Amino acid sequence: MATTTYAPRLADKYKKEVVPALMKKFGYKSVMQAPKLEKICLNRGVNGAVTDKKLVDVAIEELTTISGQKAVATMSKKDISNFKLRKNMPIGARVTLRGVKMYEFLDRLVSVSLPRVRDFKGINDKAFDGRGNYTMGVTEQIIFPEIDIDKVNKITGLDITFVTSANTNEEAYELLKEMGMPFKGAKKEIQE
Repeated sequence: MATTTYAPRLADKYKKEVVPALMKKFGYKSVMQAPKLEKICLNRGVNGAVTDKKLVDVAIEELTTISGQKAVATMSKKDISNFKLRKNMPIGARVTLRGVKMYEFLDRLVSVSLPRVRDFKGINDKAFDGRGNYTMGVTEQIIFPEIDIDKVNKITGLDITFVTSANTNEEAYELLKEMGMPFKGAKKEIQE
């Protein structure tokens, strides 16, 4: 009896549509040359975490709910007396997604969460770091349907970093655009 393994919708799309499109555009000779999404990192700094430790626990709980994977607290690296900050105090939360959970999160982000942003016109296509990674900020965590808006006592944002194996910004842009990321510039190309 053969068992079928679950493959996320975007993972199949990557293999069947994205890789051939990237190979055609950039002239790769092998499938292995095509850039791929390696991981997605969610990060949130917690304002006021020095005075109230419960805020970090709330941030960890929310990131865990959003990502479907246990988030961890980020600790301060050094003492800063002006901020009443000591070394190894919890000041934020982060989680790194790979594999199935990464594709599932990207699918939910593109198809459900981003369209829920007020006055959404697309995400900025200038936030690449030069090495094929893309970082975007989300100003309100309530765009994610997993978050119960009635239980939120403070609206905060988070950073989402997409780490790819691409060597250039152009390759990473094409990879993320093919995966369904709604860039502002992509809509202009369609209209013309």
